[in-house]
Amino acid sequence: MIGSVGFAQQVTDTITINEPKENNKKFKFKQLIIPTVLIGYGVIGIESDGLKFVNSGIKEEVNENIDEKITIDDFSQYLPAASVYGLNAIGIKGKHNFKDRTIILGTSYLLMSATVLSLKSITKVERPDGSGFNSFPSGHTATAFAGAEFLWQEYKDVSVWYGISGYIVAAGTGAFRIYNDKHWLTDVVAGAGIGILSTKVAYWINPFMQEKIFKSKEKKTASIMAPFYNGKQYGIGFIKTF
Repeated sequence: MIGSVGFAQQVTDTITINEPKENNKKFKFKQLIIPTVLIGYGVIGIESDGLKFVNSGIKEEVNENIDEKITIDDFSQYLPAASVYGLNAIGIKGKHNFKDRTIILGTSYLLMSATVLSLKSITKVERPDGSGFNSFPSGHTATAFAGAEFLWQEYKDVSVWYGISGYIVAAGTGAFRIYNDKHWLTDVVAGAGIGILSTKVAYWINPFMQEKIFKSKEKKTASIMAPFYNGKQYGIGFIKTF
């Protein structure tokens, strides 16, 4: 890692980010455990007969007991991230100002989208409903969990319930992807891990981003572009901060 990253003395599992004292943070490798396990489960499931059997069992239950599809997941995937801006708009301040949190979110979406699109093109897993060969991982779920981790990071010091509610919405988004016969369980689990990890990394490298890319002595605008994929369309998101 290049940039303003130093190694703490006599600590083997901690990296210290050189930020101002009032906002100094530490990245601990144990933060990677949950997203790594989730991603690993999904990757193993691509070839594991046992996990494929679980996927098929869930699909059969869905097809037998559900007739009408509900596409709320097309909207709920964005709700956790949007909640951060909504809470700030009504006066409940989070950890970062508009510019900084927008840079963090844009970085997270960039990392998440690049990972999801790359894996879809490499793995070519068929969707449960047979509509395509881009099932793994779930982009909707990755987007939702990236937003949930964003909400958690911004508001966990205000109230843990904000973060918990974001994760509930994200989990619901993943469940609806299975409900709508668009993804296997392994797709959803891997998507959740990718989303969480993308946002964690975005916070980790934010000091470097601020110092090397967005630092300005004069009043200028800063912009960031990030690709996205919502399960149906590809596109590019544009974020501009003032």
